[in-house]
Amino acid sequence: MRLVGYSDRLSAARGETIAFKVSCAHEAFDAEIVRLVHGDPNPLGPGFIEEVIASPVSGRYPGRLQELRTGSYITVPDQPALRLSGSFTIQAWILPTLAANGPQGLISKWSPEAPAGFALLIDDGHLALWIANQDGAIARVRASAPLRIGSWHVIAASFDAETANVMLLQEPLPVWPGDEALGHVTSRTALRALAPSTAPLVMACLPAAEPDRFTAHFNGKIDRPSLFNRALAPSETEGLQRGESASEMSGLVASWDFSLEMASARIIDTSPNGAHGAAVNLPARAMTGANWSGDESNVTHAPQEYGAIHFHDDDLDDAGWETDFSFSIPETLPSGIYAARLRANGDEDHLPFVVRPPRGVATAPVAYLSSHFTYLAYANEHMPYEPLSLFPFVEPNAHRDEYQYIADNALHSLYDCHRDGSGVRYASWKRPLVNLRPKAIFRIYGAPERLGADLYLTHWMEQKGIAFDTIADENLHHEGETLLSPYKVVVTGTHPEYWTRPMLDALESYLDAGGRIMYLGGNGFYWVTGVDPERPHVIEIRRWRGTETWETAPGETHLSTTGEQGGLWRNRNRAPQRRLGVGFTAQGNDFSRPYVRLPDSYSSRAAFIFAGVAGETIGDFPSLMLRHGAAGYEIDRADFALGTPPHAFILATATGFSDSYQHVVEEILSTDDEQGGTKNAQVRADLVYFEGPNGGAVFSVGSIAWTSAFSWNDADNDVSRITENVLRRFASDEPLA
Repeated sequence: MRLVGYSDRLSAARGETIAFKVSCAHEAFDAEIVRLVHGDPNPLGPGFIEEVIASPVSGRYPGRLQELRTGSYITVPDQPALRLSGSFTIQAWILPTLAANGPQGLISKWSPEAPAGFALLIDDGHLALWIANQDGAIARVRASAPLRIGSWHVIAASFDAETANVMLLQEPLPVWPGDEALGHVTSRTALRALAPSTAPLVMACLPAAEPDRFTAHFNGKIDRPSLFNRALAPSETEGLQRGESASEMSGLVASWDFSLEMASARIIDTSPNGAHGAAVNLPARAMTGANWSGDESNVTHAPQEYGAIHFHDDDLDDAGWETDFSFSIPETLPSGIYAARLRANGDEDHLPFVVRPPRGVATAPVAYLSSHFTYLAYANEHMPYEPLSLFPFVEPNAHRDEYQYIADNALHSLYDCHRDGSGVRYASWKRPLVNLRPKAIFRIYGAPERLGADLYLTHWMEQKGIAFDTIADENLHHEGETLLSPYKVVVTGTHPEYWTRPMLDALESYLDAGGRIMYLGGNGFYWVTGVDPERPHVIEIRRWRGTETWETAPGETHLSTTGEQGGLWRNRNRAPQRRLGVGFTAQGNDFSRPYVRLPDSYSSRAAFIFAGVAGETIGDFPSLMLRHGAAGYEIDRADFALGTPPHAFILATATGFSDSYQHVVEEILSTDDEQGGTKNAQVRADLVYFEGPNGGAVFSVGSIAWTSAFSWNDADNDVSRITENVLRRFASDEPLA
């Protein structure tokens, strides 16, 4: 991509400012603020629609390239105690996860431009130590045997200035009886002193020659590193290996305990020197260490066994780009979905954002709740889709430039894996999110998903003359039920999959107080999601025991950001059926299906829903997602055993799906060939309605594809009519029963 950008926030209220950061290979680019009306360019629908908003942003800006610097590491500011000039020892536990040619930094205080200090690293798979003296001479010592990928090792490196000896120790933790150690290497050098380095001490990388740049990133875990200003005796390093405390040994310079303050970026040194540091680019914390016994899988119960950090050379938090222009939300700008549109010599990019209503004020009876956390989870996804024959509507050539940019810059979504095969746990919006765009096509379906699909809904509400405010789930996370309470009805988007505990608490309080919810999607309220308390632009997940693209390692199911158990909300007694009536049951890749009305739909209590609707089927016509039908892609079902209220009406159901639709894996106890849509009765989508306390109610459609049927026949169809009937009734003061 020759033109790409991001914003420092995804939602703002009137009077607040959004900063936009752009990388442009052209001499200049043009920017405007646009209101996003409809995203899908499919000619069977209204097509792509946007409206230019007059603003001071409109204009031409000079182009410049801004780069992405991936790779996580730790940096500790320089202090006198760290400027070693004589003997020293470094000790730690490490678990390498990716073989690599060339160096991978472990722990160093190294000045490469005028060699000084020391660097402990992995060199072509072997533990190595570099040291430099005042004359610029460098001694390099390397172990003869390579480290084992995927195994914990205790490592140590010492330099004895009196004897000029360098000792390297690398021993894998035994994994079977008789497992032989890799041993240690002793080498005599010509050096008798170090040139003290004033560079920061860094871990999991090496400093580059250019200031404030880092290279040779380590892939793997580091646990309990410590530094001494003397050469430890072999018996002392053996004591550390057995778990003796470094703080009780003389000559201690620093002892870093990664099990402390795991929810933050802070790195705590427990020595009197207080050589504290910071983790950069979101390495994974709350990770099992070399001493994890397996007896406790809750990090909050045994934090001392979670003293490891997992680093990756493709981690990224805040890209740190310079701001090119900013937009202050005018007091007169209505709430809605907008974007900064960038154009240059035929290239175009949109940077979407939500304008929410003034804080504490509702300007309409209806609130549309935008699923920013779900957008963020999928942003930059590049999941492998093999074989392509499973996806009849796949468009493999869609967005080639965007996906090449993702590959070239090692960007990831929460559905992808790092280069070492471990799952991506964190996502940040302070970086390019190149497929979070209004025109984006989800390649395997050849149709929009997430933002583009949600614009089906907002365009339809405008078309029907329904006034609504737009709010975001990030707002709900931070503000709770007070954000929802002014609204008669809250309408979700098509795929509200990633929810935090504060969001669920707020929704339940709103419903208990008489609120009304229209859940117009599928696979919602599914994954436990955490928000970093100090970096609210970062979310975290830990996948396990769900329908997923990767699974977290044993013992690592708890979020570092909040300490709570990750995975599925249903495994924490909060299945979506309990409050919404339906929950995820299947997903598929080919055609959607129509619903068929059930006896409950003819109850007098449900009569308003079907006013003006004739016939037994619903949504049996072309749609913009999966070509036909209103029930499809990812679908939900009612289940009284999982909490669907006993008084809920199952109004209609969609069945007859192909075997492309498979029952969710969290409900499959053993492997068999009975899980496809042609055989498993659980593969269905249910339309559900029930009343709640204090005049409240819930209407759920159980299908991501529902809103893609709105535009057929110029929105004069049964899916549109049912949705309008419910929304107008929910937004009115008329009682429901």
